[in-house]
Amino acid sequence: MREKCGIFAAKTENAPKKAYYALLALQHRGQESAGISIWKRGMKTYKGLGLVPEVFKNGILDSMDSNLAIGHVRYSTFGGLNEAQPLEVECCGKKLSLVHNGTLTNYMLLRREYEKKGFKFRTSVDSELLGISFLSHYMEVKDEFEAMKLVFKEVKGAYSLAFLFDGKILVARDPLGFRPLSYGEGDGIYFASESSALLMFLSEIRDVKPGEVFLIGDEVESGLLMRKPHAHCVFEYIYFARPDSMMEGRNVYRTRIEMGRQLAREDNVEADVVIAVPDSGRSAAIGYSMESGIPYEEGLIKNRYIGRTFIMPSQELRSLNVKLKLSPVGEVIKGKRVILVDDSIVRGTTMKRIVLMLKDAGAKEVHVRISSPPIKHPCYMGIDIPSRHELIASWKSVEMIKKSIGADSLRYLSIEGLKKAVGIEDLCMACLNGVYPEYAFDL
Repeated sequence: MREKCGIFAAKTENAPKKAYYALLALQHRGQESAGISIWKRGMKTYKGLGLVPEVFKNGILDSMDSNLAIGHVRYSTFGGLNEAQPLEVECCGKKLSLVHNGTLTNYMLLRREYEKKGFKFRTSVDSELLGISFLSHYMEVKDEFEAMKLVFKEVKGAYSLAFLFDGKILVARDPLGFRPLSYGEGDGIYFASESSALLMFLSEIRDVKPGEVFLIGDEVESGLLMRKPHAHCVFEYIYFARPDSMMEGRNVYRTRIEMGRQLAREDNVEADVVIAVPDSGRSAAIGYSMESGIPYEEGLIKNRYIGRTFIMPSQELRSLNVKLKLSPVGEVIKGKRVILVDDSIVRGTTMKRIVLMLKDAGAKEVHVRISSPPIKHPCYMGIDIPSRHELIASWKSVEMIKKSIGADSLRYLSIEGLKKAVGIEDLCMACLNGVYPEYAFDL
């Protein structure tokens, strides 16, 4: 599974360079493309395919001088540079640049309605609809907050966003607050998908509230435009967010430690050592060790120099993929009853290879422990989850999955245990329990 993107916006001195550093800090949220838009007597956008340093090289940033900037890193299963963000949108005689994290659930319905009215779309990206919706309403009501209130009423789904237009930046988080968004003020005003991207600029950072809108021009204005039951994505805590980020008042690292603790409380297996699948399972493995008293050791070492574009051209070579990325530490594993902790199992193919690798390295037993409940349902709010038939837990029981991956035992964290570990209300857990927030859809 992958997060689809991360966003940044700021009004500050040297805004493009600060956007660059923030996008580096958000790189884990998207590695397919990166881009920055600035305002300097008009709009200027630079974007490209690849990682942030690959896109912004050869002095490109030196030509981008502005105190207003928005930025984006993106992951997508389709599309090229035309779909990369920031996305410039023209409508009703006006132009803006936008960055967006999330997915619009009524995109096709609204797009058809706008096309019937004569509006032209230039891309297949749902983000473009946000710009067209905002500009069409803004040209009618002539007020940014009133226009955004109409967008909130019209557009369903997940959207943390920033618009750059007319020497201003408008930032908003959808009324349910699916995707995260952080904010702070210091030598300027800053926004980013995660607080960890702002720590280099600020010490005081808070969440943008669901339904909250900021307009940054000569002055900073803000307002809470719509209140709905919130639905914060639980997988931000389980996997997506950086461990040093704060979300809804909870430190992500501490939350993952607590997931591991809670998993140990629900368990009763006897073992000699706890190890993690790096890096995704490390925090929970440490928490499991703390609670159980079973020592934690680094039993798998990650090769950090396997490139993101590494392609296996045959099944035989693909089977070497895990061995290239992970190496077992025989001295930690050999002859031991091993508890192997990870955050999730999606298809099960990678876990099967890791279990086999540990047994080949001499593990006496391998007990797989997962710090989230089974993933059984697709996500429609901005996470790339495989189709339901590819989710092993949607059609196999825990016992069947255990046999499929070759583990001696398998246990997932319970949904109630996950709620206790995260410690906040109003979580969206649709990928786990199939309960989708009603307001997220055009029902």
